[in-house]
Amino acid sequence: MPTIDQDKTLDVITIGRSSVDLYGQQLGTRLEDTASFAKSVGGCPANIAIGTARLGLRSALITRVGDEQMGRFIREQCAREGVNVDGIKTDKERLTALVLLAIEAEGVSPMIFVRTDCADMALNEGDVDEAFVRSSRAVLVSGTHFSRPDSEAAQRKAIRIARQSGGKVIFDIDYRPNLWGLAGHAEGFERYVKSDRVSAIMKSVLPDCDLIVGTEEEIMIASGADDVLSSLKAIRAVSPATIVLKRGAMGCIVYDGPISDDLEDGIVGQGFPIEVYNVLGAGDAFMSGFLRGWLTGENHATSATWANACGAFAVSRLLCSPEYPSWEELSFFLKNGSKHRALRKDEAINHIHWATNRKQGDIPLLMALACDHRMQLVDIADELGVPHERISAFKRLTVEAAARVAEGRPGYGMLIDERFGRDAFFDAATKDFTWLGRPVELPGSKPLRFEFSQDIGSQLVEWPVDHCIKCLCFYHPDDPAALKTEQQEKLRTLFEAARRVGRELLIEIIAGKNGPLKDDTVSTALQELYDLGIKPDWWKLEPQASSAAWRNIEAVIAKNDPWCRGIVLLGLEAPAEELVKAFEATKAAPAVKGFAVGRTIFIEAARAWMAGRMDDEAAIADMAGRFRALTDAWLRTRGL
Repeated sequence: MPTIDQDKTLDVITIGRSSVDLYGQQLGTRLEDTASFAKSVGGCPANIAIGTARLGLRSALITRVGDEQMGRFIREQCAREGVNVDGIKTDKERLTALVLLAIEAEGVSPMIFVRTDCADMALNEGDVDEAFVRSSRAVLVSGTHFSRPDSEAAQRKAIRIARQSGGKVIFDIDYRPNLWGLAGHAEGFERYVKSDRVSAIMKSVLPDCDLIVGTEEEIMIASGADDVLSSLKAIRAVSPATIVLKRGAMGCIVYDGPISDDLEDGIVGQGFPIEVYNVLGAGDAFMSGFLRGWLTGENHATSATWANACGAFAVSRLLCSPEYPSWEELSFFLKNGSKHRALRKDEAINHIHWATNRKQGDIPLLMALACDHRMQLVDIADELGVPHERISAFKRLTVEAAARVAEGRPGYGMLIDERFGRDAFFDAATKDFTWLGRPVELPGSKPLRFEFSQDIGSQLVEWPVDHCIKCLCFYHPDDPAALKTEQQEKLRTLFEAARRVGRELLIEIIAGKNGPLKDDTVSTALQELYDLGIKPDWWKLEPQASSAAWRNIEAVIAKNDPWCRGIVLLGLEAPAEELVKAFEATKAAPAVKGFAVGRTIFIEAARAWMAGRMDDEAAIADMAGRFRALTDAWLRTRGL
């Protein structure tokens, strides 16, 4: 195993394939009959770069992507995952590779590689920067990129630089026969076609390697031998590298030193019996786990255990890189295990997976202009006799007002509704806000009802993935049992739908309109929802009367969900002076990250603008001034 070099700024650079995977969402059917697809980053090296980053390694990727939306998606998603993207080159002549996949049955996943003259296969020596490679403790080369002369030359250059600079060389054999021209377009799932030409190329790579990883079929193609034991001996004859033999559900065997006549005579890690749901991408998850151990000085048995566990996560879930575990998730699983053979059904693990791999990283500050109000603006429009279409136009002004205050800085956001705010959402998408939320509740409903349809899951599929669901519930611990049960069931349904479609959730609890607010009122309400397994990303709460109330709330959140993003304060229609006092009171509650306030900011401008007493610019300026005053007040409370 490698020693840890503190002078290197990267742990591993992976080189080769990067694609956009389009996974069929209908399971147990042919690709011909698949109707919709889920999009994710794919390709062996890209998957491993993401997998290792999630496990805490400093990873980077060298590849090419097209100068188009799919190429930008790969770059942006890798960056969001913590992968260094300095080695991702943009090819202005070629398209990003695509892969279409389906799950027909256990272990049967037909796929189509759309890779004719694609960007990543055009990688060449000029794309490999010497200083960049020298900055890493290891480089990982992949078998597919030895199939073309230019990409082969690029990988061999990286190998030379790594060896000259004391870096380690990792070889992921990654054999896809049809990417070597040995199988047809429809044979993307084919794992082995014997080829002397492929074997000759791969055998020439082996002497330069420190770690070689492959399945039984890949070990055979890399050696040219016809059985696994002979293949291992042939590899050992030309390379002193550590060899990891992947054996699917049987785990793996690690070989250091001479290869005996007993195939089982190697180092094995702990196995994890789980249900096989989808085998695609499992090897890349496995490699990610092994590298986390191998590159941090763990023994081979530990590295193999981590590799097996990461592979177990992958085969129990649908996609590739999005399903790989974070270090927190892996650690929880290794310590606690799971009562489910299908890990995707384990709520505790799934919550850690969700919370530690959110699309957007930490949001330590959130100041949002809330303009998701519907009833209040309808009342004003009706009172003034103006058409409801004017409400939609006014909401576009609130976006401009918030943007003037935010000026593209992090920590600003908006709440906008779908009923009147569709055009405002389009505007907000261009403003670089940190956070956008939209409500689903029927305004004023008690018991809680959703606004457009009670089939909430079908609505959420249409939302942008970065829009946060907001749901207001008038909820008090002293509510009648029947009412409480009905509202709890509604919130649980919403939580499950949010997780199913991958959208963040903010639950707004207003208890003060339903009964007295004591020091334990809101904390009790939160605990009752946590007891149902409801773990929203955010809470939106009314100002509390005492520091003790805030401490109780924080204690409940910390106990039940340490990964909760935090709390934002709601404003109702309180005067700005009262809100500033409420801001001061939250100094005792670090979990309160900001506010989402509306009527205090926009209500006067809305009335004046709809009445014709303010033009667009005056309304924008008025709201921007009020929003800025509140943001300044909040920042003062946090010493910012």
